[in-house]
Amino acid sequence: MEAGPTRAHAGGSEPDGEGAPRTRIQEKNRARILEAALGTFSRFGYRGARVDQIAEDAGMSKSNLLYYFGSKSEIYKAVLADLLDRWLAPLRTLDPEGDPRAELTAYIEQKLRFSADYPEASRLFANEMLQGAPMMLDVLEGPLKALVEEKSQVLRHWAESGRIRPVDPTHLIFLIWATTQTYADFAPQIEAITGSGIHDEAFRRQALQSLSDLIFSGLLPRA
Repeated sequence: MEAGPTRAHAGGSEPDGEGAPRTRIQEKNRARILEAALGTFSRFGYRGARVDQIAEDAGMSKSNLLYYFGSKSEIYKAVLADLLDRWLAPLRTLDPEGDPRAELTAYIEQKLRFSADYPEASRLFANEMLQGAPMMLDVLEGPLKALVEEKSQVLRHWAESGRIRPVDPTHLIFLIWATTQTYADFAPQIEAITGSGIHDEAFRRQALQSLSDLIFSGLLPRA
């Protein structure tokens, strides 16, 4: 267990001091807390999770944890924000000057990889959405909406240049989200039917091929 900080800090998501960046050990401890909190919230939900349990899972005292995050709701919001940031990272890379098939196939592949590597994260986020997104609505209506609109412009650019067929870009993004995240959110159902799952590399390659073929059969211009 590492020694705790020596002064209170209410804003766990902000740098310490007056705009000063967090130290390496602060970043490490914060990451430990978020990782432990993800497991705890995934097992017990928001209401059932306890700060004491998160601290224990992170290998630190409760007082040390509360230096970084002032409450359970603050921890939960930070976990969801971290998940959303990682979840959206592949979408940010869409290049308007790139080849549509290559760009979208890479995006689908990364989304499937996220479902394989972070199934608990995907399910926790899905549960937050099912509850009406009480902790994330401001993020959904702000940064997420802005990013979707920005990348929708990329899809419109491809359509206007004749590289893909005209399609509502928002619904295409929704389609990719739904088809990739289902492998994490409905893993027991998928494994019961197929005897495998997204964690298996061969299964994941098959899923990527099938999804790409289906999407591009309706998206690429006909010869």
